[in-house]
Amino acid sequence: MKLGIVGLPNVGKSTLFNAITKAGAEAQNYPFCTIEPNVGVVNVPDNRVDVLFDMYKAKKKIYATCEFYDIAGLVKGAAKGEGLGNKFLSHIREAQAIVHVVRCFLNDNIIHVSAIPDPIDDINTIETELILSDIEVLERRLQKVEKAMKQDKSQQKEYDLIVKTQTVLNNGDPARIMMKDLDKEEEELLFSFGLISSKPVIYAANIDEKDLGNDDNEMVKKVKERAKIEGAEVVTVCAKIEEELQALSDEEKNDFLKEIGVEEAGLDKLIKASYHLLDLISFLTAGEPEVRAWTITKGTKAPQAAGKIHTDFEKGFIRAETIHYDKLMESQGNINQAKEKGLVRSEGKEYVVKDGDIIHFLFNV
Repeated sequence: MKLGIVGLPNVGKSTLFNAITKAGAEAQNYPFCTIEPNVGVVNVPDNRVDVLFDMYKAKKKIYATCEFYDIAGLVKGAAKGEGLGNKFLSHIREAQAIVHVVRCFLNDNIIHVSAIPDPIDDINTIETELILSDIEVLERRLQKVEKAMKQDKSQQKEYDLIVKTQTVLNNGDPARIMMKDLDKEEEELLFSFGLISSKPVIYAANIDEKDLGNDDNEMVKKVKERAKIEGAEVVTVCAKIEEELQALSDEEKNDFLKEIGVEEAGLDKLIKASYHLLDLISFLTAGEPEVRAWTITKGTKAPQAAGKIHTDFEKGFIRAETIHYDKLMESQGNINQAKEKGLVRSEGKEYVVKDGDIIHFLFNV
């Protein structure tokens, strides 16, 4: 799972990135501090992996992972080369979703490009730059398609979709608002354009420590209203607290969160929101060599899930011996007891994998 982090300068992007990846991206109080994109890989927290690791006395455990791309702070005019220009936008065209960090706190000691933070104005500034950048991308693509169509009319569908998308973008709307009206083939074609504004969005509302645990922050309310209209996700985080959490052990972290009245860390909330937004789930493989979580799209059938492990598993798929994690726990983690109860199933090619399925694939190549 790849997520691109965007936002205006000094909204807390790099501080948040530091916290969730422990990668030490530079975070200073001046615009354009992030010169090159920072990439960090973080494990997706999954208690099921921990339990199965102990149960199977496995040699290693491997969590699903999430890649975060931290992009330099964008400003008005970035698509035309203002600030550090739009070269940074290319780094997030391959991301599956955008994490848009929005400043939802006042602090005279931290510079804001517009003097006073206004979350909706800030969101609009970034979205406009992404749309303008996408318009340039489509103009170049249209020229190529028009040239090709002089000898090959098979690209008519692509031409029509480009023109349709251009109309949306020129109206100041992001390409993602078109998604609900497209068929599967058009969706895949639109994705191939690499438009940033076509990607789903999670707004990370960066709040002050004093606002943790309460719902009275007016700026956050504005972001939630905006997200509701767009069908986007909102996660409230305090980037500075998240940074402090990374210096603590798991036990200390849990105690600290309880102390400040917060149920879970911002990273956990962000990853859950990402999975929900992108319709992702995890299945598990377990044995003495390793316990591992694998990320797939909801609705994936057993052979394609097997292909996540190795292409040979998909090509030579025979069946999937499956038990859900919850059912295994009902049998005190005893797989033989689970088999006696008939809880271990043999599933074929049409089986749709569920979140939390523990699967042993049988294949022949």
